[in-house]
Amino acid sequence: MPTNPNLDFGYPWWLSYGHLVIAAVTIALSLLAARLRWPKWPRIVLGTLALWSATVFLLVQFGLGINTVQPLPTEAFFPSGTGRVLDIGAGTGRSAIMVLAARPQATLVASDLFGDSFDHHFAHDGSPQQILQKNLQAAGVAARATIATADMRKLPFDDASFDALVSAYAVDHLNRDGSKQALAEARRVLKPGGEFLLMLVENDPWAKLAFGPLLSHGATRGRPWWSGAAKDAGFEILEAGTKPATLYFLLRRP
Repeated sequence: MPTNPNLDFGYPWWLSYGHLVIAAVTIALSLLAARLRWPKWPRIVLGTLALWSATVFLLVQFGLGINTVQPLPTEAFFPSGTGRVLDIGAGTGRSAIMVLAARPQATLVASDLFGDSFDHHFAHDGSPQQILQKNLQAAGVAARATIATADMRKLPFDDASFDALVSAYAVDHLNRDGSKQALAEARRVLKPGGEFLLMLVENDPWAKLAFGPLLSHGATRGRPWWSGAAKDAGFEILEAGTKPATLYFLLRRP
């Protein structure tokens, strides 16, 4: 989906533009250092920081596409494109819009607890539901989406009530027990034969380059743990792969 200036996913300014600020400051200091003829090593350090921060800003904006809707990590997800999808931990709507844009015949329930975790990860004015609804409308998919307040560890939906599920960068914010509960609930509400696209933060070289050890996501557990947890919950793993800063699984309920 092309960039839509009316979409606002509510990421804090430092995540979206912090590297640009660092680049501007270090470039200015580098120019000052050259003019004042500072020693060699401070100028090398400043130049390195300027190059790193400018490069990472471009990576975050255009590589990771943090403020844009990205394509599905795998086209094998939900190939029929027709049916009811549940987005678990929808946040401000990035994953919901991703699915609805890729599968124009689908309808979707965007669920989130809209509690402290939402407030912690997103900067927003107004209610979380209003922010989500605004993005759905701006993307032109609001007619096919509804919003539900739900705890992913105890979903308020009937057994086998969804044709497909998606969750992006949400389940991995829970502790181990909470993640296992969420996976079990996901299997319960998914119809037999239905697919679950699970996207998780991957603390890979892209993430380390962009955010370093202090700001990169600290709760990643790696592919073996998630593979085991998905199988324990009763899923078959159809596909697993990585995209920049992302580990994804395509799961199916037998």
